[in-house]
Amino acid sequence: MFIGEVVGNAWATRKHPSLKNRRLLLVKPIDPMTGEPAGDAVMAVDGGMESGPGSIVLVVDEGGSARGILQDEAAPVRTVVCAIVDQAACGGKAKKYT
Repeated sequence: MFIGEVVGNAWATRKHPSLKNRRLLLVKPIDPMTGEPAGDAVMAVDGGMESGPGSIVLVVDEGGSARGILQDEAAPVRTVVCAIVDQAACGGKAKKYT
């Protein structure tokens, strides 16, 4: 899992049937306390959170768990947005995102 910022959308003219009506997003990992980039953007399926560019999200990056969130064991998916982050806390410090 990682916290990231949605930096864009991706479109596909042809998708696996499991992805019908699901949004494809580009998510860049960030340091949750500073908001600084922490890696390259990855494509993720929105798991029903209705997130979009600018959203700070929690991302599951493991196939079995991702398919469990989508409730579709046949989905060819590894990375899913599973939550919109309101706040992160570490070492007694907190950062609010909403």
